[in-house]
Amino acid sequence: MAAEAAAQGQTAGEYILHHLTFWQNHPPKAVADFSVFNFDSLFYGILLGVLTCFVLWSAARKATSGVPGRFQAAVEILVEMVDSQAKAIVHNAQSRKFIAPLALTVFVWIFLMNAMDLLPVDLLPAIWAQIYGAAGHDPHHAYMRVVPTADLSMTMGLSVSVLLLCLYYNVKIKGAGGWLHEMVTAPFGAHPILWPFNFAFQIIEFIAKTVSHGMRLFGNMYAGELIFLLIALMGGAWGSLGIGGSVALAIGHIIAGFAWAVFHILIITLQAFVFMMLALVYLGQAHDHH
Repeated sequence: MAAEAAAQGQTAGEYILHHLTFWQNHPPKAVADFSVFNFDSLFYGILLGVLTCFVLWSAARKATSGVPGRFQAAVEILVEMVDSQAKAIVHNAQSRKFIAPLALTVFVWIFLMNAMDLLPVDLLPAIWAQIYGAAGHDPHHAYMRVVPTADLSMTMGLSVSVLLLCLYYNVKIKGAGGWLHEMVTAPFGAHPILWPFNFAFQIIEFIAKTVSHGMRLFGNMYAGELIFLLIALMGGAWGSLGIGGSVALAIGHIIAGFAWAVFHILIITLQAFVFMMLALVYLGQAHDHH
């Protein structure tokens, strides 16, 4: 599609803007418009969520007590890693029966959503443009973004879900009265004069943790997606220069694409791990008494 865009006279900015536009029910009317649905993020997010559940269910169903195969061994290593982290952070054994599997599911799910960035940037959008055009629509208006975690609404939805779980465990472990007492007495002290400051500080902390939790994942994946688009433009522009420039761009495109893809494997794994660990930390804090 990058080469096609160059042939059609589409500028680099127009190419990138097209790739960064969501398939939506309607354009947003404000900075925060909750009536907008990004169908591409929902589709790939749900699809990969189902795939995550299937992979973990398949591993559990095929688990044997004998010598494990490669797939079972890989899953067991992952389960042990997540379980050890959960034990170190969440000390309530009863809560850990739910939180540890949840953390494992979150890690695998986010890793798969992040890994969509490793597909050629023009592959799925080009297929969608063909389907969209065959249905009688203008294929130039076929928008498709395939990395759900490069969508801020998706990552913020995940972080808000962690926040809701934190509020649930705060009430469950400490009781409604105990948690409200903590909200007005920590961290500055229990004197009545300090109650409004304590409460304001606690609310700011909840908001800051939630926003940073979602923004960190979004920012890294958005930047990675943008770099892949810039590398794709190198491949699309190779035919517009002389022999020397074309060969240099073609070679640079291959080298840069390979190098960034290899490095990005580390990024997508690290970002999934960081999101999971922060979720565990926040849920562990919800169990602690101040």
